[in-house]
Amino acid sequence: MGYFCRLNIMSEQDQYEVVVGLEVHAQLLTRSKLFCGDSIAFGAAPNTHVSPVTLGHPGTLPKMNRKAIEFAVKMGLACHCEIERQNYFARKNYFYPDLPKGYQVSQHTTPVCKGGYITIKTGQGEKKVQLNRIHLEEDAGKSLHDIDESATCIDYNRAGTPLIEMVTEPDLRSGEEAFAYLTEVRKLVRYLDICDGNMEEGSLRCDANISVRKKGDGKLGTKVEVKNLNSIRNVKRAIEAEAARLIGIQIKGGTVIQQTRGFDAGNGTTFSIREKEDADDYRYFAEPDLTPFHLTGDFIDAVRQSIPALQGQREKKYTSELNLSAYDAAVLTEERSFADYFEQLIASSAENEQARVAPKAAANWMLGPVKSWLNEQNKDIIDFPVSPSRLASLISLVDAGKISFSIASTKIFSALLEDPLLDPVQVAGDQNLLQQSDVSAIGPLIDQVLQKYADKVTEYKKGKKGLLSLFVGEVMKQSKGKADPKITNELLLEKLKSS
Repeated sequence: MGYFCRLNIMSEQDQYEVVVGLEVHAQLLTRSKLFCGDSIAFGAAPNTHVSPVTLGHPGTLPKMNRKAIEFAVKMGLACHCEIERQNYFARKNYFYPDLPKGYQVSQHTTPVCKGGYITIKTGQGEKKVQLNRIHLEEDAGKSLHDIDESATCIDYNRAGTPLIEMVTEPDLRSGEEAFAYLTEVRKLVRYLDICDGNMEEGSLRCDANISVRKKGDGKLGTKVEVKNLNSIRNVKRAIEAEAARLIGIQIKGGTVIQQTRGFDAGNGTTFSIREKEDADDYRYFAEPDLTPFHLTGDFIDAVRQSIPALQGQREKKYTSELNLSAYDAAVLTEERSFADYFEQLIASSAENEQARVAPKAAANWMLGPVKSWLNEQNKDIIDFPVSPSRLASLISLVDAGKISFSIASTKIFSALLEDPLLDPVQVAGDQNLLQQSDVSAIGPLIDQVLQKYADKVTEYKKGKKGLLSLFVGEVMKQSKGKADPKITNELLLEKLKSS
């Protein structure tokens, strides 16, 4: 009986679809706050990056940060948004215990970027996630509840940090799509160099608006907002957990309450924080201490010119012009700095006739030894000590057949990591690592191996052709890895045929 009831419940769940909209806050990589000169550097002692403006002292006046506006426009252009020329800031009058002024300065009726979209890739293919807006606002401070047993402590260092808030339309239909969207956003802000995308440090934060409805129903259900999700994986988990809760309420005939909830990553459940406020509760009005600002066509064009080639553009270039596989192109372009190094590697080899490197060989090294070292050291490519020109010189030695990949990747590559100023060619010579391509030197080694394994030679001639690899391996061992594998193969085949 229980078995059939379970099947019935599962079928009821399948009648519903999840509708998700995301609000992503990205801290901008300016040197100072949105409306004053206080530093936004992460990790300082509490309440050291503050001033009378940050603390909201009477008589202080804000001043706009031009670089923050530039970064917001850059993100908007990269997301195919319409840029609002006439802009102003508004006061959002809502109690923030960690904003000393008692209100937040944000944008309301004139977001700097309108519309637009971000393309995501999931198991179901590509999808354009439509944006409602991207607007500028200041961040709040941070409430700390675990320092004092009897009081909440406030750190105002973050208060006033410039943010962009990216608001999607309710376009997402699963935790998987939300995961893909956030991955693209993080990649994009890092490519544009406007945010470091570090969710653990709070520089990229996400709130998810979640509702459910019967499939085919065009009306949106009552939404619940899950706030302050601190990792892309937890966004996915929170959406899946809350969707299951909401569907369960609907199946039981209950009423969904519009509220704000948190997510407990430990047990994978959401919990109620408060009933959700409507926009009217914020009592927006134009910020009287800041004048409206106009964005000129020249300013917008200058920002557009500063946008680097993004991942999609680079992927197309790598597959069409460099003849790399779609997989190689996707991994190489995952991070802008990694793709930059790869392009410098190819460019430096093109400038040096003695160190020319094919794009595929360069890709193999980037995705092999280089990426392995970065993963082992938990470092980014900007921390990689070997210059593109030195690496190109090493790869060219392998391509020219002067050293084996094994020798290059284990011995010379390791030497360069220890001393990046070493010349790979000189290291190969000094350590006697250059491959032997001289037939007169390799021939005697082959004779020794064939004599040692005379019984295996007989088996080879009877049809066990796989034994060739044994002979090659023995010759390589005898030569301490210096025999040219290609020439070794050719000579072995000749001797086996003639013997």
